[in-house]
Order: sequence, then structure tokens, then C-alpha cells
Amino acid sequence: MTTRLPLPPSLYADTAVAPGATPPLDVDKTVSVAIVGGGYTGLSTALHLAEQGVEALVLEAQEPGWGASGNNGGHTNPGLKHDPDQIEADFGTELGRRMIDFSYGTTNFTHELIRRYQIPCEARQNGTLRAAYNEASAAAIENTAQQCLRRGMPVTYLNREQLREMTGTDRYIGAMLDTRGGDLHPLSYARGLARAAISAGAKVHSETPALSLRREGTRWRIETPRAVVHADKVLLATNGFTDDLWPALRRTIVPVFSSIAATAPLSDAVARSIMPTRPVLYESGHITVYYRIDQHNRLLMGGRGPMRWINSPNDVAYLMRYAERLWPKLRGAAWTHGWNSRLAITKDHYPHVHEPAENILISLGCNGRGVALSTAMGAQLARRLIGGAKAEIDMPITGIKPIPMHAFWPLGVTSAVIAGRLRDRLGI
Repeated sequence: MTTRLPLPPSLYADTAVAPGATPPLDVDKTVSVAIVGGGYTGLSTALHLAEQGVEALVLEAQEPGWGASGNNGGHTNPGLKHDPDQIEADFGTELGRRMIDFSYGTTNFTHELIRRYQIPCEARQNGTLRAAYNEASAAAIENTAQQCLRRGMPVTYLNREQLREMTGTDRYIGAMLDTRGGDLHPLSYARGLARAAISAGAKVHSETPALSLRREGTRWRIETPRAVVHADKVLLATNGFTDDLWPALRRTIVPVFSSIAATAPLSDAVARSIMPTRPVLYESGHITVYYRIDQHNRLLMGGRGPMRWINSPNDVAYLMRYAERLWPKLRGAAWTHGWNSRLAITKDHYPHVHEPAENILISLGCNGRGVALSTAMGAQLARRLIGGAKAEIDMPITGIKPIPMHAFWPLGVTSAVIAGRLRDRLGI
């Protein structure tokens, strides 16, 4: 038997909508598609399968949204990690353009899905700022903006004066505003996505980890603590919590902790002076810091923290100090929550989709853009699961390639974070 672990001690856990009923699986099942992982990718895929009449069953080790899906920064950011020109160079004009159109459309896709299912998750689409505080990063962002503008995207490059007005700080010298970006309450969204999938006909089971996976006749057999699932097809969508269920898969990603600290609700005057039009912002640096003001005037500051679980804002005191550097009027503000979760980073910083065997599909590695990207990937993965190899999707399908020296990733990540912070401070 398994025991459900408590949610990380987040602001979201204290304020989310109530979860729906997702009881543990306790009877054997035979289904068309079994999905391992109850985050955004798994839940969205289940929803899009169910919408098309395909029987889908989600197996979640804890509860929907327990991992990074319910504990992220709450940003819905368009695009991939790499610039459009780089994507086309890496994957060719035809697939590259499809990847660009798809990835930059993920935020509109996500917010439309939220409206369609009336998911109560404090969703807003007030834009994403990608901001720079040194000349090299500003030049790179301006180049990105030009690439997007050439492709007809709704972006604007902003100068220092415009940014001071939008952010209330003189830290930034340039930024790209993409009006398609936005924010939401991550855990409420995960729970709402689970409800939407269930309403469409999917089954979602908490406290039901997949313990083993093997071929049995023409189907796949998944062992869980209380029951066995036989499925025609299987999707693995475990991202930063990927284990050894499929050989070598765990070694294709680096699970990195991303941390967030949140204030108590700020006064209207202070909140308006920080981010009056309420876009979300992420910095272009070696170590990304990201933040937003939520609908209750709380400031949520996120970034790399300890490579371990945390439970207090004091565990990421550097985020609080940095907020006070950006906005001195925050000195003395109450910080009420500090938490983190694991996301998956790939070596090439692209999402990875694999088909290592017949009727097995794998999707992982959102590289920090998981809210909108995972949601939209659900529709792509559903199409592939239904149509098979003839159903092209707008992301490449690649082989499983373990990262060399993967066992040393904790030391490597810690060293990279320390070096990145130093380079950011020095502006190099």
C-alpha cells in the first residue's frame, strides 16, 4: 500500500480550489490508453483523448498537481527555450516552423481551454516580459524580438523608461513583451484539468504509482499496489519525477528544483507600484529569476534554490533580498511561504518525445515552460496515440539518449547555480 504524501507547504496548497474525487485504483482494468503521471501533460492528454471517445486512465502516485504542475511559478509563457531562428536551424524549415507556430501558440491554447471548461484558476492573459539588466542580454532579447516580429507575432521591445513604468524598478534596460503570456493558480488549474478530464469520460486515480511495466500479449501490463492495468497503449508523462519504469529514461533528464517565495497580500498602493498592468516577468540571466503579482496582491518570486526540498521562505532568503533590491519599499514585508518542486531539464533544452517501443509514447522535459507547453502537448500526444505513426505532431520524436555522467548531476547543478549567480552579479 502507498501513503499519499502531503503537498509541499506552498501558498497554492493553502488557497487552491478543493480537489475532485480521484480514488486509488483498487480493481483490475483494461483500457485503451493508460497514462502514468497526473500532471498537466497526463491530465491534458487524458482530456483530449476522452473528448474523442477514447478510454483513458491516469495513474498518479500522489494526487493531481502534486509535483511541479501544482507548484510552479504560475506563468503561462509562449515559445521554447531557443529562439525561432535556432529552432529552424536545428530542425529544418518545415518541422522548425511547425514547432515555432505550435510553441508560441501554447498560451492561447491553454487560456482558451480554461475558458471552455470554465476552470476556476485565477487565469489572466496580461503578457510575459523577458527582461535584461545588462547590455549583452538586452541585445539578445532585442534579436529575439526581431525574429518574432518577422514572423508576425504580437511582441514589442521595450526600453528602460518603459520598463521602469511597467515594473516599478530601474533594474532593466530592455525587455520583450509578448501579449500572449499570462498567469494562473497552478494547483487550482491542475485540479480543474483533472475535473475536466473526468467530466469528459477519463478516469483519474491518485495514490496509484506504476510499479512495473511490461508487454503481455498484445497489450501492456502495469502493476500498481492494488490492481493491474492492461492497456493497448501507454503514455509516460512523469517529467521531473521520472524513475526507472522505462529503461534509461531517468538518465535523459536532469531533475532540478525550482523554488518560490511568496509575500502576504501587499497594500494596493505597493502592489500597483510594482507591476501595475500585471504581466509576468522572467529575467534573461545565467540563473533565471521570475516573478508576478497574483490577484490577491501577493508577490511571488521564483528562482533556483537548494537542490533539496524546502519548507520556508528563509530557505531562499536570496529571493527576498533580491525583491528588496528591486523594490526597496518591500523592506519589512511579511513573507509567508517558501516551497519548491522538481522540473525536468534536458541536455539540449528541447522537450523530448519518444516512442521506444510499439504503442509506448513518452513526453518529458519542459525546461521551465511547462504550464502552457504541457497543456498544449496533451492535444498533440492524444493525436499521436489515436493515429499512430501516420499522425504527425508538431514536435520531433527522438530516440532515448542518456546524459553522459548522469550520476554526477547534483554536483553539476549546484556548481552551475553558484557560477551562474556570480556571472549574473558581475554582468558577464
